[in-house]
Amino acid sequence: MASGSTVPADRQAPNIVFILADDLGWTDLVCYGNRNYETPNIDALAKSGIRFNQAYAACPVSSPTRASIMTGKYPARLKLTNYIKGDRTDPDSPVLPAEWKPYLESEELTIAELLKTKGYTTGLVGKWHLGGGDSLAPWNQGFDYSRMIGKNGLDYYNYSIYIDSYSNEFTDNGTEYLTDRLTAYGTEFIEKNKRKPFFLYMAYSAPHVGIVPRSDKLMKYFFKYGQAEEKFNPNYAAVIESLDEGVGKLIETLTKNGLLENTLIIFTSDNGGVGLDELGPIPTSMLPLRKWKGHVYEGGIRIPSIMSWKGKIEKDAVSEFVFSTIDYLPTLCELADIKNVPENTDGISILAEILKPGSESVAPRAFFWHYPHFSNQLGRPAGAVRMGKYKLVELYESGRVELYDLETDISESNDLSYTMPGKTDELYKLLKEWQKNINANMPVAKAAK
Repeated sequence: MASGSTVPADRQAPNIVFILADDLGWTDLVCYGNRNYETPNIDALAKSGIRFNQAYAACPVSSPTRASIMTGKYPARLKLTNYIKGDRTDPDSPVLPAEWKPYLESEELTIAELLKTKGYTTGLVGKWHLGGGDSLAPWNQGFDYSRMIGKNGLDYYNYSIYIDSYSNEFTDNGTEYLTDRLTAYGTEFIEKNKRKPFFLYMAYSAPHVGIVPRSDKLMKYFFKYGQAEEKFNPNYAAVIESLDEGVGKLIETLTKNGLLENTLIIFTSDNGGVGLDELGPIPTSMLPLRKWKGHVYEGGIRIPSIMSWKGKIEKDAVSEFVFSTIDYLPTLCELADIKNVPENTDGISILAEILKPGSESVAPRAFFWHYPHFSNQLGRPAGAVRMGKYKLVELYESGRVELYDLETDISESNDLSYTMPGKTDELYKLLKEWQKNINANMPVAKAAK
């Protein structure tokens, strides 16, 4: 460990394995109620720990949420409010999308850089999606071991992996399934670093479109499709099974090396699933949630979150505790006894709630979303705030607001803004104050013709 560590000499700092799925929806796991897919390893992880029903992504699209995980900050504070290369506009809209930064600034302190100050070896495997310049790449953002998806990131069989630099590139030409390759890197990292504290950020690209499964996993889902009451995408189910198999191999590697009792495992997603045609047939459905990826409604931002730590986290626990991806950095900082959490961090540590569900150690607080763009999934510029059971949505193009009671209306189908003007005004003021204080980048009104 690094000199000056406050970790007691008789206790090794806990390892951290953070597994991030890409576009995995809240309803896409068996342990979250899915009846058509097969996710035994992720379900077993939930059985061994805690499953959160009200976990949120900080943004309904990928890059901003990943930035929130790395920094503990809202995407609006970082001005990274859309996915990298996001440039969609609408000629019929009265606004242009907000100006934004298509990268995470190298000056931002990442969780990897912070953990290194406590002697952790840090690894990134998979999708980075926070900027392409060398100074922005994971090997210059605190990661000792980087296996970053490079070219053809949407292709599961023809892709490249950058190994610790842009000058060392592995290229696949249709021989090895990408999810399996990433899993192999993840297990390699664990094996190489099993004798010292490590942080593995395992950022799978699955089940992001295009939905290309392994052929040996597909046929049973075709049979299931013919018998299912509710139709589903067999290709998507098979892609998720490979993801689940990868999670199982990571856990197997930890178990084989006697690391489970000293490892916190986190499994989550970067945003909701895709609920419309995009590079192929509809991947999934977020029902009963409203909408999907690219929207600030629940289907775009509510995500699965599972945490397990043998002997530390209660088994088979289910929590209704509300938190966001901005909370991971301060939580991991507390876990690693890091005192110098960066200024302007928006998240808070939820470690007490993880270790003792229902402890009520975290005071009620508001959560905010800001997406001043047009998404590829037909989402439009909007913001939202949730305080307690109420959630207000602001549609930036018209200024219209909507109010929902998530306790009784998880589908956001009953707008209460007209019948509860007091609560609507309260949350609207809260959202406006937050936008002002954080200097949120807003859509730009088009010039009158």
